[in-house]
Amino acid sequence: MVKKPIILAIESSCDETSAAIIVNGKIANNIVATQSVHENYGGVVPELASRAHEKHIVPIVDEAIKNAGITLQDLDAIAFTQGPGLLGALLVGASFAKSLSFALGIPLIGINHMQAHILAHFLEEPHPKFPFLCLTVSGGHTQIVKVDSPLDMEVIGQTLDDAVGEAFDKSAKLMGFPYPGGPLIDSYAEKGDVNKFIFSDASIEGLNFSFSGIKTAFMYFLRDKIAENANFIEENKADICASLQHSLVRMLLQKLKKASDQTKIREIAIAGGVSANNGLRKGLSVVAEKKKWNIYIPKLEYCTDNAAMIAMNAHFKFLENKFCDLKTTPQPRMVI
Repeated sequence: MVKKPIILAIESSCDETSAAIIVNGKIANNIVATQSVHENYGGVVPELASRAHEKHIVPIVDEAIKNAGITLQDLDAIAFTQGPGLLGALLVGASFAKSLSFALGIPLIGINHMQAHILAHFLEEPHPKFPFLCLTVSGGHTQIVKVDSPLDMEVIGQTLDDAVGEAFDKSAKLMGFPYPGGPLIDSYAEKGDVNKFIFSDASIEGLNFSFSGIKTAFMYFLRDKIAENANFIEENKADICASLQHSLVRMLLQKLKKASDQTKIREIAIAGGVSANNGLRKGLSVVAEKKKWNIYIPKLEYCTDNAAMIAMNAHFKFLENKFCDLKTTPQPRMVI
């Protein structure tokens, strides 16, 4: 009888410490500790993130083990986020995972964080049929990925400069919103007029993106409007947010439509932190109806960084015996 693999997965790429247990491809739990300290600084401070991971990782892993009703001796492998991410944060998770792997004498599995975001779609039914396209959007990445199998992926389009999540957060900061500001833009946009202000798109050939131009244009737009009216942001908050979000979402969906047309693929998914954005979700649904796409939108808890997605990726790698050794090191700029 083949043993059903039980894997402990650890996520520590940025400012969330998370641990999850997966049993034969089914998630038993997904424990997440969020770091609120960064709110005081308007963004993630790498050194503070690393210290918080050191503080949280033992109790988080302990809770995941106990919650699943197992012991460390029941584990068949340890998985961890190898990259991309903040080096110090990655080191905490990698060091813990390697130590535990060595102590228990069980395999170690290094996971690509962005690949894991895509495979979050396999945590629950329904999930995409292969091949599918995944628009992966976060604070650090904006990519269109062609997925032929759980471990066979190809980036066919990506940002040439800033990620769309960074464009959201930096624009929110310019408006005086606290960190993280992206969700606040999404919230205010619900009540605004998407056509009140026009922000032009960058003209980039192919399937690649560029968000630095619209971010700069938005900065000058606010500067000029505030010079005319000091209360401009407060008086037009909803319309500004709606117009900006509409422009950013339009840029994403234009390239996604182009990718679908070129590849003839109609199975379409979104993943990453920005996939929680209501404007993107609604916009995708509208396009899907016109283009006859089958779309897949993850649950909110699987959009942001979490260990469940790391565990799902690890399950597929375990089945293919794709392990790493104790010499494996974090890769902050790891690519798919």
